[in-house]
Amino acid sequence: MSQDYSPPADEIGDMEIRKKLFELREEHRALDAAISALQENAPNDQISLSRLKRKKLQLKDKIAFFEDQLRPDIIA
Repeated sequence: MSQDYSPPADEIGDMEIRKKLFELREEHRALDAAISALQENAPNDQISLSRLKRKKLQLKDKIAFFEDQLRPDIIA
């Protein structure tokens, strides 16, 4: 009789957060590459560059939010 391991709810939550962080970091890297390519190929397209940079900053904020979810609250 073997029982399947079922992680606690907080571990499941952490796994989901880590998965989301991985996805957001991948998207952030892809945007970084797109920004670099656009700067090389169309340096005068400031509107597109601004949009990509804004999206990259939004992703950075989301990443920071989810990283904070993984850190335990420490009462000083």
